[in-house]
Amino acid sequence: MKIISYNVNGIRAALNKGLAEWLLATDADCICMQEVKATSDQVNSGAFENVGYGHHYWHSAQKKGYSGVAIFSKTKPKYVHYGCGHDLYDAEGRVIRADFENFSLLNVYMPSGSSGEERQGFKFGWLDFFYKYIHELKKELPRLVVCGDFNICHQAIDIHNPKSNANSSGFLPQEREWMSKYFDSGFVDTFRHFNNEPHHYTWWSNRSGARQKNLGWRIDYFTATENMKQELKRSVILKNAIHSDHCPILLEIEKPT
Repeated sequence: MKIISYNVNGIRAALNKGLAEWLLATDADCICMQEVKATSDQVNSGAFENVGYGHHYWHSAQKKGYSGVAIFSKTKPKYVHYGCGHDLYDAEGRVIRADFENFSLLNVYMPSGSSGEERQGFKFGWLDFFYKYIHELKKELPRLVVCGDFNICHQAIDIHNPKSNANSSGFLPQEREWMSKYFDSGFVDTFRHFNNEPHHYTWWSNRSGARQKNLGWRIDYFTATENMKQELKRSVILKNAIHSDHCPILLEIEKPT
């Protein structure tokens, strides 16, 4: 099964940049999008249905033009769960989950703290909540893929200039420690499972030609429970897709025998 995760930074803008045509060529089984910034009735669903994604599920933010996650799938999931059961975070449309036959896929858009102390505090609260939430969920659904925009670079290898960004939101020591705790608790960073080379990023600032110079951050992840490690086939960053300030990431998993 081929799955894509993509922070599209506005699904309508991405469609205007050829997103649907790119999806047709990529031919993934399932697409998880973050920061859709729209409700389903604001988007021409036919653009996705025409390229094979007949099943689509949205968890949009209450605030117009903000946040929101969605899942597009060629196969109908057994069950779809909207939100994480926390009113504050669900109002921002940060979590949606699809349960398939052999695993569950959780699509998450974690908060950014870059706008100031208030949102950084909100982010830290979210991280505390999400860690407990995901481990309770793992008891119920032990075969779990968690993907999306985590808004955190885990290690120095994941950011173009770790020294100058040491005090930047998204690379703060507390955030990096949280990521280590998360991975140590039974989740695999699937990209690093296959690739330990530097200079692989998923987001670039729009300033100073950062993308052309590859001055980026790796803040988008596919993670999977340890019990799925043997089924991981490929995990790559699709840096040549340009519909957003992020690029998509791809995970291929084998069906269990």
